[in-house]
Amino acid sequence: MNNFGRALRLALRYPLTLAASVACAFVVAVLWGGNISTVYPLVEVTTKGRSLQQWADESVVQSEKKASELRAEAAKLAAEIPATAADQRDGLEKTRQRLLRQAELEDHDAARYRWVNQHLLQPLFPQDPFLTLMLVVGALLAGTIVKSLFFVAQQILVARLAQRVVFNLRKEFYRRTLRMDLATFTSEGTSELMSRFTFDMESLSSGLNDFFGKLIREPLKMITCLVGAACVCWQLLLLSLVVAPLSALLIRWLAKTLKRANRKAMEEMSQIYNILEETFQGVKVVKAFTMERSERWRFHQVSKKYLKKAMRIARYDSLTRPVTEVMGMTTVCVALLAGAYLVLKQKNNLFGIPMGRQPPSFEALLLFYGLLAGVSDPARKLSEVFSRIQRASAASDRIYQLLDREPRIVDAKHPTPLARHHRDLVFDQVTFHYQPTQRVLDNIELRIAFGETIAVVGPNGCGKSTLANLIPRFFDPISGAVLLDGVDLRDVRLRDLRGQIGLVTQETLLFDDTVLANIRYGSPWATRDDVLRAAQRAHAHRFIEEKLEHGYQTIVGQRGNVLSGGQRQRIALARAILRDPPVLILDEATSQVDLESEQVIQQVLEQFIRNRTTVIVTHRMGTLALADRIVVMEAGRILDVGSHDELLRRCSLYGRLHDIQFKEIA
Repeated sequence: MNNFGRALRLALRYPLTLAASVACAFVVAVLWGGNISTVYPLVEVTTKGRSLQQWADESVVQSEKKASELRAEAAKLAAEIPATAADQRDGLEKTRQRLLRQAELEDHDAARYRWVNQHLLQPLFPQDPFLTLMLVVGALLAGTIVKSLFFVAQQILVARLAQRVVFNLRKEFYRRTLRMDLATFTSEGTSELMSRFTFDMESLSSGLNDFFGKLIREPLKMITCLVGAACVCWQLLLLSLVVAPLSALLIRWLAKTLKRANRKAMEEMSQIYNILEETFQGVKVVKAFTMERSERWRFHQVSKKYLKKAMRIARYDSLTRPVTEVMGMTTVCVALLAGAYLVLKQKNNLFGIPMGRQPPSFEALLLFYGLLAGVSDPARKLSEVFSRIQRASAASDRIYQLLDREPRIVDAKHPTPLARHHRDLVFDQVTFHYQPTQRVLDNIELRIAFGETIAVVGPNGCGKSTLANLIPRFFDPISGAVLLDGVDLRDVRLRDLRGQIGLVTQETLLFDDTVLANIRYGSPWATRDDVLRAAQRAHAHRFIEEKLEHGYQTIVGQRGNVLSGGQRQRIALARAILRDPPVLILDEATSQVDLESEQVIQQVLEQFIRNRTTVIVTHRMGTLALADRIVVMEAGRILDVGSHDELLRRCSLYGRLHDIQFKEIA
């Protein structure tokens, strides 16, 4: 419950809402107990035809009479003590003192009844019994209406509180997730994150709503009724609650079991999200290979696992209400038998244990039962929210598990200021691996002068893209350093570093927004004229204005699916151009476009890469023509560096790659 407690503490940011909801719950609880307490005056009035003032007068007379009898008995004992044997005198004296104390208590009761009659009953209630009954019934109805109003107010306040807490938690979760390094997203995928953003957050929201609602209101109602029952006969109440410790142990066991079952169910839900994401994103492949049946079977298997977990939760959850009801009924049965024995036998003790100064009256016992019954409804409602609280607790564990993680790529404590790049970019004995047993980069030595364009080629898996990903610090080297103008990238602020880098990748990602907004993503403060100039330089302005229905206000759809591959790539280039970065990274930027689009992009790049340090990861010969030097990589090492003609003469791997490329074109 520690993580759930952390979520609950977020509610302290809204003290007024929290205090108002608790105050409303308190009023509801008091009126709940007050409505039940009207049973006593109703019985007094309707069964005996007396007014409340008459009842109070009779109670005064009875208490005074009882006190007089007790004092007379004590006086009789006082007269007998001198003639009694010495060894019995102490016992008689103790009895006499007890009788005198009881007489004093009866005097106090008489004084209390007299005060209530004089200050409350006489001024507020009529003398006629039927009019009294009408007044009590009216008060009962008014109390119910007021209670309902405060109940509605509390529900609204609790919903506001729970939603505010989840709103802030969701924002913090999103902020912390965006801070995580790229490895977190590649290793765990987005489906797990989506599950925690949606399913887990909703489970937590439901639990918070129940906690600040029913879990505060219903116990207050129970306490009100228990206090009222204790005022009638606290000894009988304690006897009735003898099964409470056993009930607490059973509920504690159920809580642990339910939380564990909910956590496993949430893990299975993450797998369902994973399959949905893979299937929907790859639906073209699924249909092309007629794998619908296979995907249905895979979804069936995961859904069946979730079903088993959900049914396990349902089984444990089904025990909650019966346990509560059995324990509640046991309490009522104990109270019923014990109370009936005291009233019918006119006893004031059970098994030698005192149950009060005198046997309870029928009316008082009826009020006691009414208040005890008033505890059962809140207990039933608490049993209904029990499972949701445990689900919320499990959800909070999963949410805070990710929320508490720190990214491996962080800013230095005292970052070095970074001026605009002007000198060189150096890889100094850089070694990197994703898994300790598999080196991706091995002792890379490379210097790229400012304004120079470097193309990186090599077979798949040789480390080309990883080398490029070290420049914006998506990853840090295991050993060695990447230096920009002589400054280790780990010593500068990420925002300062990445603000100088433009990136165009193989899979061009556009957001489900307008063309204008997607280009402006490269520089959020750019004006519309700046965006238009960038689009013109990227040779995108013409097709945006002529081929798109709403021009720059056209919504490009999810991942830019409204546009062709070449159009997406040119908008991505316009985004990079608008940023005007001194360092440009092109990671297979033309591999997904047709030859015509590639030629247009080549023209854009010829102009744009001037006076910038450019790193091109590619295998396209047309793109290699842009490079001042070509770096050939194999198995994480730099095999050779040189111009196109030099590498054809001396590097056999480059020659093979060149021949393969021309065979593909042919």
